[in-house]
Amino acid sequence: MLGRSVSPVFVGREAELATLAEAYGEARKGLVTTLLLGGEAGVGKTRLTQRFADMAARDGAHVLLGGCVELSTEGLAFAPFTAALRQLVREQGTTKVSALLPEGAERDLARLLPEFGEPSVDGDTETGRARLFEQFLTLLERLAESRPTILLIEDIHWADRSSRDLIAFLCRNLGSAPVLIVLTYRSDDLHRQHPLRPVLAELMRVSGVLKLDLPRLSKDEVAQQMAGILGRVPDYGKVQKVYERSEGIPLFVEALLEDGEDCNFPDSMQDLILSTVERLPEETQRVLRIAAAGGIRIGHALLAAVSGLSDLEMESALRPAIAGNVLQIADNRAYVFRHALIREAVHDELLPGEHQRLHARYAEEISRDRTLVPPGRAAVELAHHWHGARNDEWALISAWEAARKSMKAFAYAEAVPLLERVLMLWDKVPGAAERIGSDHTHVLEKAALAAGNSAEVDRGIKFVRAALAELDEKTEPDRVASLMVSWGRFKINKGKSGVLEDFRRALDLVPEPVPARVGVLIKISQHLMLCGEIEEGTARGEEGLRIARALGDEGSEGDLLMNLALGSAINGNSAAQYETNLHARRIGERIGSGRLILRSIGNNIDSLNDLGRSKEAVELSYEGERLAKKYGQTRSDGVFILNNRAEALEMLGRWDEALSTVERALSLGPTLRTRFHLVRVLADIALARGQVEQLESYLSELGVLKERPEDFLQDIIGSTRLHIGWHLMKDEPDSALAVAERILARPATSSKSMLGWRLLSLIRSVTDRAQSFDPERVAALRAHAAELAATLRVGSAAAEAYRLTYSGDFDAAAAAWESLHRPYPQAKALLSAALAAAESGDKEGAAARLAIARPLAAALCATPLMGEIDLLIRRTGTATASSPSELLTPRELEVLRLVAQGRSNRDIAAELFISAKTVSVHVSNILAKLGVASRGEAAAAAYRLALLTS
Repeated sequence: MLGRSVSPVFVGREAELATLAEAYGEARKGLVTTLLLGGEAGVGKTRLTQRFADMAARDGAHVLLGGCVELSTEGLAFAPFTAALRQLVREQGTTKVSALLPEGAERDLARLLPEFGEPSVDGDTETGRARLFEQFLTLLERLAESRPTILLIEDIHWADRSSRDLIAFLCRNLGSAPVLIVLTYRSDDLHRQHPLRPVLAELMRVSGVLKLDLPRLSKDEVAQQMAGILGRVPDYGKVQKVYERSEGIPLFVEALLEDGEDCNFPDSMQDLILSTVERLPEETQRVLRIAAAGGIRIGHALLAAVSGLSDLEMESALRPAIAGNVLQIADNRAYVFRHALIREAVHDELLPGEHQRLHARYAEEISRDRTLVPPGRAAVELAHHWHGARNDEWALISAWEAARKSMKAFAYAEAVPLLERVLMLWDKVPGAAERIGSDHTHVLEKAALAAGNSAEVDRGIKFVRAALAELDEKTEPDRVASLMVSWGRFKINKGKSGVLEDFRRALDLVPEPVPARVGVLIKISQHLMLCGEIEEGTARGEEGLRIARALGDEGSEGDLLMNLALGSAINGNSAAQYETNLHARRIGERIGSGRLILRSIGNNIDSLNDLGRSKEAVELSYEGERLAKKYGQTRSDGVFILNNRAEALEMLGRWDEALSTVERALSLGPTLRTRFHLVRVLADIALARGQVEQLESYLSELGVLKERPEDFLQDIIGSTRLHIGWHLMKDEPDSALAVAERILARPATSSKSMLGWRLLSLIRSVTDRAQSFDPERVAALRAHAAELAATLRVGSAAAEAYRLTYSGDFDAAAAAWESLHRPYPQAKALLSAALAAAESGDKEGAAARLAIARPLAAALCATPLMGEIDLLIRRTGTATASSPSELLTPRELEVLRLVAQGRSNRDIAAELFISAKTVSVHVSNILAKLGVASRGEAAAAAYRLALLTS
């Protein structure tokens, strides 16, 4: 019998344990969501977290445990979350767990755990995966309502892509719920290309995420560990030798003491770890080698089946390994290697033939009885073991099954390599199509779908190309058409041209009024509308609508109605768009389609904003956000809704709220095109505030300065506005003039009110600025602008306000903007009206207008506009003095009060329940409004001006 090698005394780590406890305390206040614990293999991460979990449990916390295993990299999706969910079901039962979720939500969790019944049906949609994420978030939030909750996930360096995505989602979205997520990983395993590295970098930018690095033990701590293991104070010389050889890594200290007093020192750490195993009986070593082929954790029944031993023989063989602390007994009659390094060392010693035979035995036994592995794991276990056994036929069959299971669980990223394995083995297996019941092209189609849903665009293109090369459009036009639509969508994601030609080719392939044609008509009509091809887009949309209604396909009818509504808006009829979207929403409510409901709401937020009803748009966005969470689509439609809310807030001059909204939307990982929309909101505010560095960073990301080609009119005109504004801010009217000339030379610029009139009002500013140095070009540009203006409808109060600005009726424009509660364009119109009054000799009229404009600009912190107003004030000799306290918003006064107390941004954020980034924005605004350069000067000004008196 070997001696005890683990110290019964918890050595060192007091500071780290205190940090964990502090993070738990902050999580209970809603200030911390996640702690990342990194450290070398063997440094003691598991023991530290177990100690912390025990302490927290005694304090009343609900601790859920989950761990990643090496098998995750081969398609075992969501392994740590499945383990945590299984623990919760054991503790509370499926009925109580289901009661914590929205009605029917347990069907989403059924993709992780069969105990929840049959999964929901939409397994091939991105929205289903988003909904699964939402349900797990909701579950944690509801659990935390009764008591603080800790989710401990170990070894995330082995996490699969889906688990990494869910981890990032939870860390970003837990908010103020009293939940702490503790994640451990091997820092020494993270090579430059390791997929966890960008995830960690991203998480460290999220508010509420902390990082803790676990160091090696000091020499004194090694001495304490040795004393605990040996039961007495060790000799100084032995401490020195063990410390130098182990380098302070606790696992190696334990291994070096396995020989008791002899304390031999092998040449390598691999030999050191194996020396513990090699002192065990031969039969024990044989069973350990069998266990190592099965993974770090293996059930008793499976190990017995593979080894061929009876229960008594197994107990006899394993007892020395358990006594020697090589193996430990886990729950559910399972064994687990005490440390992954021990399992890895044993596994690495397997001979090639032995490795192959053992994997074959595991595959055979699991095939015979799938209950030998935890529920939901058989498919991927079989794929892993048949592949390891080099059995091509069963490796292909099991990989196909595992890929289908992964896609059913929305683990598309894990499905892709499994499907690639099927494709790789295809030619090695005679009759492969018959073996899996699908042809080679169908495998490619599934791979393209999985790649698309996991944002693997380049891989998706490869699969689509290969599938198209295998199909004959004459015999299988529907399949080719579907692939052409996928091809077009991949091109959009890559920012490539030629999408419309692909959609048209797809349409030609399905001339009959069948569902396949409807599917293509939905995509092509939407794309045409967005590109400004309204006439053809309307014709395609109406055709699709007729076919969908004839087929009784209400879901497609709703989509096509909203495509036609988009055409109404681009034609300047936002009111018609609003009503049509409402019709589509009613269809969605009738057939229970959350996707249609959310698309309608998102589009109508935009409609209301176009109509000048921006406050209503913001209110509708909150309803949309609530429903997006209900339907589990926060990361898809929910992000689109947040983007439209940010645009409405920007119009209303609620810029700090807009910035916070954008920050939140970006944290949800939007698609590239939605991200660009969000960045344009940031750029508009940075431009208005004169934040040059931020603006240029945003313009660089958007490709504006290089005039990156774009297809959609909204993107083209939005980027053009920013490009012109950037040149005007830099006092480069000639360059701004050139950009304006190029956009007006483009055919079908836009007849959408909020695009066309807004662009023309900006071009009016360009021509006014450039008049003095190039009157001929200005005259030509004005003539061209007038031609466009003659084609535009005025479909809303907002469009009318822009039209008044363009026509030069600045006082009327200012009144219109005031009625729409849009302070920034109101202040700009007042400045233009004041300039006109001053040039006509009406200084009193100019002063009256500037007296209104300056506080508006100051409240927004629109520094360039304030500079122009102040310049005109000096030129005309007028005065527009106002109290500094009137320039600060109530929130800014709150922030200023705390700044004056010497509080940090993080402290202020905790006090006011806002993010530290939002505090930073408030502080910048305060400094600009008070005309000071530092926090200290702001505090002094606050007391000097009596701004903080109650």
